[in-house]
Amino acid sequence: MKVRAHVFVSGRVQGVFFRDYTRRMANKYGVTGWVRNLPDGRVEAVFEGEEEDVKEMINWCYKGSPASRVDNVEVSFEPYTGEFENFKIRW
Repeated sequence: MKVRAHVFVSGRVQGVFFRDYTRRMANKYGVTGWVRNLPDGRVEAVFEGEEEDVKEMINWCYKGSPASRVDNVEVSFEPYTGEFENFKIRW
């Protein structure tokens, strides 16, 4: 079953290659969507794909990139749209 997750990650998640690692992991799991930095220091992402793959991405967000420190992950599931062709870093 295809699902969509909207994720907010807080902690030391900017300036530590979090977005780049997120993109790499999304490509590994075949997940589409996007990731971006927010002005308040959090990272926001949308993941779409098979439920198991999206859950792997959410689990990865709790660990993050090697230099990051994840304090909190907020996840909300939304209706799957299929609007993305790949996974991108948004600026």
